[in-house]
Amino acid sequence: MNRRLAAIAEPLIFKLFHHNIPRGHSLSLERRRIYALPTRYGVLFAAMLLVMLLGSINYNNSLGFMLTFLLASVGIISILYTYRNIAHLQVRSGKAPATFAGQEAHFAVHLHNPESLLRYAMQVEAAGAEPRIVDIPANDGSTVVLAVAARRRGRLSLGKITLSSAYPLGLVRAWAYVNLDMHCIVYPQPGPYLPLVTDASLHQGDRAGSAMGSDDFLGFRAYLPGDSLRHINWKALARDLPLLTKKFTSSETQDLCLDWSLLPALDNETRLRVLCRLVLEAQRGGQVYGLRLPGVEIAPAHGVQHQHRCLKALALFEGGGT
Repeated sequence: MNRRLAAIAEPLIFKLFHHNIPRGHSLSLERRRIYALPTRYGVLFAAMLLVMLLGSINYNNSLGFMLTFLLASVGIISILYTYRNIAHLQVRSGKAPATFAGQEAHFAVHLHNPESLLRYAMQVEAAGAEPRIVDIPANDGSTVVLAVAARRRGRLSLGKITLSSAYPLGLVRAWAYVNLDMHCIVYPQPGPYLPLVTDASLHQGDRAGSAMGSDDFLGFRAYLPGDSLRHINWKALARDLPLLTKKFTSSETQDLCLDWSLLPALDNETRLRVLCRLVLEAQRGGQVYGLRLPGVEIAPAHGVQHQHRCLKALALFEGGGT
């Protein structure tokens, strides 16, 4: 019954007062932002009190009146405590690390309790995320991580968050809406490895095999299609070990340009997925690489931040081109 009542009332309240939903990076749950409805237990409790009152009137039972009014007082006080459990709670946006399409985006939501009153059983939920329940210590805070499915590349917003509580007796549920300015960058899902159509490929014959140089031996890495045959560790293959490629260092390392136009004829999304794979492979192989898209060009570099810039450009790409 509680779910049915909430399913009917909450959308109506949201439509009537959606313009009052606060938005920002740090928000406080003020009195006018909090709504409350009885739960199914609250409805049953009220019905029980009504039956007790009618019985006490019918039999003129003083003890019945006392018990009825005592329980009614407890119910009314519980409404106040439910409201106090959520009122003036501060909600702040946290980190939302980038992820790949097809995985989950994790949004960190910080809940801060500025008062000396402990907050119990606070429920935090958002569309597409499993609800989280947390206790918040007095004059302290807690962090809730909401996991949302990242189905498509681009910028994924967390959207409306609902904070609710039915503490202490579960007779009334109080809730509030907030809209934090939080978003997560969703990279394209890495596609299959496809070589570029020119010698600028990450792995293209002897040139790619010498991209790491040929002066000083560094070690081995996993074999990738197109590696030079003269750099393959054939002894490892003879011992039934995974196929490995020798790595060398040189001061004449050639920069790699991952160019949109050098890919085979593919649709835009597949090209982005293939470029995503090439960026990951170049970063893992220690290659200095750049990225060129229609209207976007990132100079060659290396490192985690450079990888993020390239993958972010792929995630937010909206252009076309052949």
